[in-house]
Amino acid sequence: MIGPAGAFTNLSKDKMVLKKTVVIWLAILSMALPFKAQTADSPKLPNTIAGQRVAAYIKAFNTGDDGVMRQFFADNISAAALAQRPIDARIEIYKEMRGNMGELQFRRVREASESAVTVLFQTTKGGWFEIGFLFEPQPPHKFLGLHVEDVEPPQHDAEDNTPATLTESQVLGLIESRLNELVAGDEFSGTVLLAKGDKPIFQKAYGLASKEYNVPNRIDTKFNLGSINKIFTQVAVGQLVEQGKLSFDDKLGRYLPEYPNRDAAVKVTIRQLLDMSSGIGDFFGPQFDAMSKSRLRTIKDFLPLFASQPLAFEPGTSHKYSNGGYFVLGAIIEKVSGENYYQYVNEHVFKPAGMQNTNWYEGDKPTPNMASGYTREGAGDGPRRNNMYTRPARGSSAGGGYATAEDLLKFSIALQTGKLRLPNFRESIAADKQSSPDTKRKSFPGLGIAGGADGINAVLEVNSESGCTLVVMSNYDPPSAEKVAQQIRRWLAKVKN
Repeated sequence: MIGPAGAFTNLSKDKMVLKKTVVIWLAILSMALPFKAQTADSPKLPNTIAGQRVAAYIKAFNTGDDGVMRQFFADNISAAALAQRPIDARIEIYKEMRGNMGELQFRRVREASESAVTVLFQTTKGGWFEIGFLFEPQPPHKFLGLHVEDVEPPQHDAEDNTPATLTESQVLGLIESRLNELVAGDEFSGTVLLAKGDKPIFQKAYGLASKEYNVPNRIDTKFNLGSINKIFTQVAVGQLVEQGKLSFDDKLGRYLPEYPNRDAAVKVTIRQLLDMSSGIGDFFGPQFDAMSKSRLRTIKDFLPLFASQPLAFEPGTSHKYSNGGYFVLGAIIEKVSGENYYQYVNEHVFKPAGMQNTNWYEGDKPTPNMASGYTREGAGDGPRRNNMYTRPARGSSAGGGYATAEDLLKFSIALQTGKLRLPNFRESIAADKQSSPDTKRKSFPGLGIAGGADGINAVLEVNSESGCTLVVMSNYDPPSAEKVAQQIRRWLAKVKN
């Protein structure tokens, strides 16, 4: 869902990320919700410390009072999480959530354990959301963070008729049955991979990679990842930080002295670019819509679309989803490494992980076994059209590259084994200096990230505790892959040890 690249707010205006999903991390950068739980679909909150903290969160949230919420954070957030994101930053996120949602109306518990509670809410502004609350595994079970995802109303929830507990083999059967239904209704086209460790236990492809030529999707078909590519940019920046070539708190202008917006150049830090608190905007808009997408092939091609725009807010005072910030990171990677962005990531991220079928393939250069994207016209019920005119000729440090499901599993394994590392750019400077390089390399909290645009939708989830990896990639509009991933996650939560 990064998009998880930082604290995500409403993403409906961002065509390179999910059109419907809202994802907000208040602590760890990326952590997929647990695949296992003790209860499911309960009409009331569990009578546990975690359940009591969730009840207190709902009560504080619904007051609309920043002071009440500030006190809640002080009393209920773990010290480690507060070190990563201070209370002031959490208040800014709370204010945006409260403005978007209104009050939270509890409906039922989806999953519950000592370390996680997932709750279904309806809001007074008419939306339905699942909020996954994450807690310390040991007493006093304070909050580590939360994950917010918009969902369909319950009557559209296909899992309601399944038993309260499931075996792994039953889940695999349900996955296949559900995917067959979606394909028959022309609601899904793509590939799904579920693995334990490095071994897939479910891996199948559905639909067509090319409707024009009636070419089916295969297990090894390359799909557009949308904003999932941002995670590769984060890994690349983290490598350069560990090598001492840049610092999270360096200013943008140190590396790009000619950056058009001087205010951004002297104020915005690398850390703020990563966690989307820079105030730098987006490249989508009238200029992008009117231009030929064939002109967008390098990082520098994207910069004129946004770099001269004024900052949306004072850097570090708020959060707003920013593709622009990730283009700037790509330019900084080029400056610091002396390589173009694509070469650097291929050599230092994809190659170490063994990802041989992941790249930013150009749209007008024939690439074997690559899926075309298909988007519906109008309100989502019109005919499907190839998305060739809505996407850049080549992806970037903000998104738009391609990969196979197998390569995303390789990336997951590289993160879990420490071959690659997600940088914890929300750590305080002091905490970051105190951590040894070995500790940093081995620390992997998990991952939950997605990307989407017209004819593009992909999800990658990694549960570090169970070692499970879920990949869903689709060449249809969002939420085609998101809905499949969400359903699979719910079924897996019903599998007991």
